[in-house]
Amino acid sequence: MESTVTPLGGGVYEIDTRMAGYPGITAGYLILSDRPCLVEPGTAGSAPVVRRALDELGVGAADLATVVVTHIHLDHAGGVGDIAEMYPEAQVVVHEKGARHLASPERLMRSARMVYGSKLDTLFGELKPTEQARIHAVEETGVIDLGGGRRLESYYSPGHAKHHVGLLDSQTGDLYVGDAVGVYIPETKDLRPATPPPDFDLKTALGSLRKFRELGPQRLLFAHYGPVAEVDDTLERSAEELRAWVDMVKDARDAGLDLDHAVAMVRDRTRERYAFDWDAVDPGQTAKYEILEGTESNVQGIMHALDRQDR
Repeated sequence: MESTVTPLGGGVYEIDTRMAGYPGITAGYLILSDRPCLVEPGTAGSAPVVRRALDELGVGAADLATVVVTHIHLDHAGGVGDIAEMYPEAQVVVHEKGARHLASPERLMRSARMVYGSKLDTLFGELKPTEQARIHAVEETGVIDLGGGRRLESYYSPGHAKHHVGLLDSQTGDLYVGDAVGVYIPETKDLRPATPPPDFDLKTALGSLRKFRELGPQRLLFAHYGPVAEVDDTLERSAEELRAWVDMVKDARDAGLDLDHAVAMVRDRTRERYAFDWDAVDPGQTAKYEILEGTESNVQGIMHALDRQDR
């Protein structure tokens, strides 16, 4: 079977976690330090892929020290329960606002099934509960011991989700950005926002981007997808994209457009904004990128935020 592992230097390995079977859609990362740490295990369906990757890297069932998620959306954390079962010594680290959902995922899964319906099982699978005693909740900041004096420092970074953290490696300067910086498409170097309901908030999201810049990272590691070395330019572009999309949705809303027409308008306006040509790709690729960065989800999230402001 083809390897899903790419070495990135500094003891960091990218793992293509193959969400819904697609390559290049969700990335997890193994920090192969004295205390090995898995960042972003991906979906429940990704768990066997992650296990094969860790086997390839020589990390056995008793070796993994920590599993960390940037937030509890199912494309990032859906596999936590499965991975916790496979690696019984690993502590699970999550922001305090997401911790209860990893211990008791029933409410989260009900909400997800309302949104995704029959697609949920194919896209994500079922998030299994993790023992409460194994969950370590972080707050505004936190520290994960990677061994040998190396640390992974967590920084609360809401805006995309109220339970989101960024993670900075003290040795490499890598910043694991989750979805707070958006979706990076390595084939074209496009950067598109991630603004799903119900938590998106423009002011909060821009504040998190400023915080990331102040941390002075050397590289950004995207869950969607991969490493980016142009840190300042990418963070600036992320803020620009957020503002542009919010302005577009405001225009649609002011024109009285319903969701379907607002989505169509935004798709039309963004067609020239990105190198990625939706009309030039096959339907399978289009499906992949709609999962990666769904325009409808983004517009819904921004609409929800604008409605909240008006209340």
